[in-house]
Amino acid sequence: MSTTFDAPSVAPTHIALTGVAPNGDTPSGAIPTHGAADAPFSPELSGPAPTFASLGIAQELAFALAEQGIAEPFPIQALTIADALAGRDVCGRAQTGSGKTLAFGLPLLQRTSKSRPGRPRALVLVPTRELAVQVRDVLAPLGQAVGLRTAAVYGGADMERQIKSLRRGADVVIATPGRLIDLGNRCELSVADVEVLVLDEADRMADMGFMPQVEWVLRRLERPHQTLLFSATLDGAVDHLVKRYLTDPVRHEVEYKKVTVEEMEHRFLSVHQMDKPKVAAAICRGSAKTLVFVRTKRGADRLVDQLRREGLKAAAIHGDLRQGARETALRQFSEGTLPALVATDVAARGLDIDAVDVVVHFDPPEDHKAYLHRSGRTARAGESGVVVTLTLWDQVQEVERIQRRIGLRLPIVEIFSNDQRLGALAQWRPGEDAA
Repeated sequence: MSTTFDAPSVAPTHIALTGVAPNGDTPSGAIPTHGAADAPFSPELSGPAPTFASLGIAQELAFALAEQGIAEPFPIQALTIADALAGRDVCGRAQTGSGKTLAFGLPLLQRTSKSRPGRPRALVLVPTRELAVQVRDVLAPLGQAVGLRTAAVYGGADMERQIKSLRRGADVVIATPGRLIDLGNRCELSVADVEVLVLDEADRMADMGFMPQVEWVLRRLERPHQTLLFSATLDGAVDHLVKRYLTDPVRHEVEYKKVTVEEMEHRFLSVHQMDKPKVAAAICRGSAKTLVFVRTKRGADRLVDQLRREGLKAAAIHGDLRQGARETALRQFSEGTLPALVATDVAARGLDIDAVDVVVHFDPPEDHKAYLHRSGRTARAGESGVVVTLTLWDQVQEVERIQRRIGLRLPIVEIFSNDQRLGALAQWRPGEDAA
C-alpha cells in the first residue's frame, strides 16, 4: 500500500533546498514559529482538512503542539501518523525540512512506555550529531507532556555525561550509529527492549557508510517492534533495509516540485591562489549569511583563520571539532550573528539552515551531484540566493565539466579581491564590466 501527495516546493523558484520546516524540523536552538509563509500544504480532500486530534494524537500532545503554535499537520504528518499509531511499519519519503520529525515523533511518544535505565523502549537512529540534537530538541518538550524522558547520544560529545543521562533513565534515545555501538559495548545501552525503532534520513546513513552499523543494531533487537523509516529516497541500500527488516510496510511520500538549475543564480570566478581568501572575504562582506564549502578539515580551519585576518567573524564545522563548538557555530550562523560559516561536505550533511544568502564553493565540488547538494543550501521561499564557484587556473576543466553535467554554459570570469562586483553578486551579470 502506498499514498502520494503532490506538494509545492519549499523554495519554488530555486533548486530543491534543505530549508526549515517549523512543523517539527527545526535546527538546534531554533524556536518553531508559524506564519502565513510557513502554512502547511493542505491537499485537496473531499472532507475537512485533518487535525492532529483527528489523526489520533492524544490530547496532551496536541495541547503541547498548540503551545508551540503548531496547529495543523504537514502533508507527511497527515499521511503517516494514523498508520504509525496503528502499529504499522511505515516507509515515508520526504525531504529534509518537510516536518518528518513530528511525523515519526508523535506516534513514537504516544506508543512508548516507561523504560528501565539503559534499556529504552524507543530508539531513533540518525546519521549526524547535528540531526541528533535537532530531533532531541523537538521531541524533548513533547515527551515531558506525556511523562517520557528523551536523551541524545552522539560522537564528539562527552560520553560520561551521556552515560549519566542513560543511567537516570531515558525512555526515548536518539543516537548516531557509532556512539550507540560504543555505549552498547560498554554495557551502558541495550536495544533489547526497543519496541519502536525510527531510521531517520536512511539515505544519508547509506551515503555516509553507516549501513553495516545500522544492520548491526537491527540484528540485536530482541522484541517484536515497529519500524518507521524516513528517507529522501527509497532505492538502493535503503530498499534493501526495507525488504529485509520491515514487515508489510505501508509507503507514503510527498512529492515536491523540482525546479531547474537555470532558476538559480550562478557565478563562476577565476581567481589567483594568493588572492583567493581575500575574494572569499569580499563575498562574505556583501551578504548577511555566507556558507563556504571546502574539501578538507585542515582547509576549513585554514580558511577561517584567513577570513578572521580579513576582519570577518567566521567559524568552521567539521568532524574534528568538539560538538559544543559545532553547535555554537551553527546557532550563531542561524541567528545571523556569524556571517561566515565554513563547512566540509560531510559535516554539512543533514544541516537545516535557514536563509543562506550565498553559497561559495571555495574548493570546487567533486562532481555535479555535490555541486547541486551544496548549492541547494541557498535561497528559500522565493528569496534571492547566489552560488559562487572559485576556480584556480588548473581547475578550469574540472569546473567546465561540472557545468556541462548540470546544463550550464557560463563564462569563468577573472576577478580580483578589490572588484566591487563581489559585494553585490546578485545584481551583477557575467559579462558586465567592473564598476
